[in-house]
Amino acid sequence: MPIESLYDLNFKALQARLEVDGVRPVHAVQLWKILYHELEMDPAARSDLSPPLERWLRRVLEGSLTLARPSVSDRLDSSDGLTKKLLLRLYDGQEIETVVMGYPGRFTACISSQAGCAMGCVFCATGQMGFVRHLSHGEIVTQVIEAQRLLRAEGHKLRNLVLMGMGEPLHNYEAVMSALASVCRLPGIGIAPSRISVSTVGVVPGIIRFTEERLPYSLAISLHAATDAERSALLPVNQRWPLRELMEACRYYSLQLQRKVFFGWTLIAGKNDSPEHVRVLVELLRGLDAHVNLIRLNHTAGFAGRTSEEASANAFHKAVQDAGIPCTIRQFRGIDVAAGCGQLRATRQKSSEAGSARLKTLSAS
Repeated sequence: MPIESLYDLNFKALQARLEVDGVRPVHAVQLWKILYHELEMDPAARSDLSPPLERWLRRVLEGSLTLARPSVSDRLDSSDGLTKKLLLRLYDGQEIETVVMGYPGRFTACISSQAGCAMGCVFCATGQMGFVRHLSHGEIVTQVIEAQRLLRAEGHKLRNLVLMGMGEPLHNYEAVMSALASVCRLPGIGIAPSRISVSTVGVVPGIIRFTEERLPYSLAISLHAATDAERSALLPVNQRWPLRELMEACRYYSLQLQRKVFFGWTLIAGKNDSPEHVRVLVELLRGLDAHVNLIRLNHTAGFAGRTSEEASANAFHKAVQDAGIPCTIRQFRGIDVAAGCGQLRATRQKSSEAGSARLKTLSAS
């Protein structure tokens, strides 16, 4: 394990650390603003630090804490300039992805919660690579800082945040929720909780805990199929928490918090895009305050499925809306930069493996 990063301390932990070290906790406000609002990369070099904070910061950075942040090992910008994908390298060499997407009047960052993923969704590049480890509070927060820094350099500001990148957020519950509280805190990054969405493939205990803790973020469910047989074939987690349990948890969330549940449905040609699939989906969501987001499949090398044709997607969209359920076809963004979670990392890993294989062949010849 590396030395703990200053970014791994939430605000209360930062106050407590200062107090233990004999510094008044009030100084945490200044340091938090410098790190999270001003995005300072070298706070110890600032000339405006209060003397106690300056002495403390220099002392701890020489020993017990670091300012370690993920480094950008690759960046891809889409041809339209609206999507930017960052491949970030962590202290142990693991790589994660953060995507910044521009829409009319707003910018959204899609961030990762784990290196790899244990859920094994068959059409997802991250699911195909397997689980490596959870990300820490600091590794989650610094993705948002990196996105904010990128946008600020271009005269823009991050407004929305979605946890739909690499990993299953509710599998890394403690670190994710701690990081989101830090992201929302003022003075700092200050993203409004109502503009943050947490996406899950259906980790039912996490949804129940999320509800009972009355967390202020939106809940999105990666659904993709409305029968257990079809969903289990796409999302193995459905075998652990089948649709009956998942929908009970969603109804509990909606009733307790009086909020809409967002359901993601990746359209796969011949698999889940027929009129019969619409009928079963509408029946599944009947009586629930729901919104369906349709996403055309982002092709990955490990899945043979094809994205639905535009006509099929439009027909599916109309049928869901005609049934009285709000439905949106999400914009097809970042295809030229492999914006689907895990795709850039998977491509880099395959290139590296191919290079190693070539070297071995040359060495043997």
